[in-house]
Amino acid sequence: MADPAVPLTGRCGGITPPYVRRKNSGMDIQQRAIACFKALAIGDAIGKQSENLTRRDVLHWYPQGIRGFHGLPGQIVPRYLGNSKHQWRVGETTDDTEQTIAVARAILRDRRVVHTSVGQELLGCRKSVHPGVKSLWTFKQMGDPNRIAIAGDGCGAAMRVAPVGILYSPRRFDDLVNGAYEASIPTHGGQLAVSAAAAVAVAVSVAINGGSPEEVLAWSVRAAKVAEALRPAHRSVTIASAIQKVYDDLSHLKELDADDLANTHFPDKPETKVPLAMSLALITKSVEKTILLAANIGGDADSVASIGGAVAGALDPSTLNEEWFDVVKSINGDDLPELASSILTLRT
Repeated sequence: MADPAVPLTGRCGGITPPYVRRKNSGMDIQQRAIACFKALAIGDAIGKQSENLTRRDVLHWYPQGIRGFHGLPGQIVPRYLGNSKHQWRVGETTDDTEQTIAVARAILRDRRVVHTSVGQELLGCRKSVHPGVKSLWTFKQMGDPNRIAIAGDGCGAAMRVAPVGILYSPRRFDDLVNGAYEASIPTHGGQLAVSAAAAVAVAVSVAINGGSPEEVLAWSVRAAKVAEALRPAHRSVTIASAIQKVYDDLSHLKELDADDLANTHFPDKPETKVPLAMSLALITKSVEKTILLAANIGGDADSVASIGGAVAGALDPSTLNEEWFDVVKSINGDDLPELASSILTLRT
């Protein structure tokens, strides 16, 4: 097991990525960072409407497809009426956003990513804490912020690492990979989970710096490959190869259709969730399109929509629907723009 106190060195191979030489204005970077957080929360809330549904069931509940928020803000989403775990409301965010905020708070306290501080913040999380979410449930039952998980390949780590991508610029490639690892290991220690988290953190960082979709793809795949060395492999598939394959599959399509994507890349396992989220963002280059496609496909819709939304928001803030964010803010009250801006002041 890798020692979290021992940083990676030289993993970038001595190459200075072309995107780190871009000279974006401070305001441009701030807009991208804020849009990243806003889009993450929007995707989380809209995607929750269809989480764990098949494509067929999505159309049962939403015959015209999901086109945004369905129902008045704050009303219980019809499919969650009487739900014994939680009656989710229209516009309410889930553990995806809650854990992202937890990582952000840990970063602001330490000015870097430390797994014990992330663990301490995660102990305070309240959403989706039940045996059905095994990774968080086990962590909370143990109650130890110093815990280092040795298993767990879900996307629960990848969904919360956007703050790491805001904290470190692409020039800090090794720190990005290490930071993703530190943010993951309180609950997720599997190679797929750690590699997916590294890919997302680097994708956000490169996008915030003004990188093109092609650069975001190339360096997120590189990050996933590097992160593979941090944890032993237990399966033949890797996140790096899965991201590249899903992107290649989807980029050759004339259009992205929810029916087709549900048949070919349904997000119900680790090797499809983050690769699908990344591919939707990089191909559509749109927050709205990414989120709506993810929500209409079904499966782990909230995580795919939040991860993909975060990357798309960092790529192009102009594609973000501010009316949707107004709904999210009115229901949850989190000051995500301020949180993103505060982390950005530490970015190096």
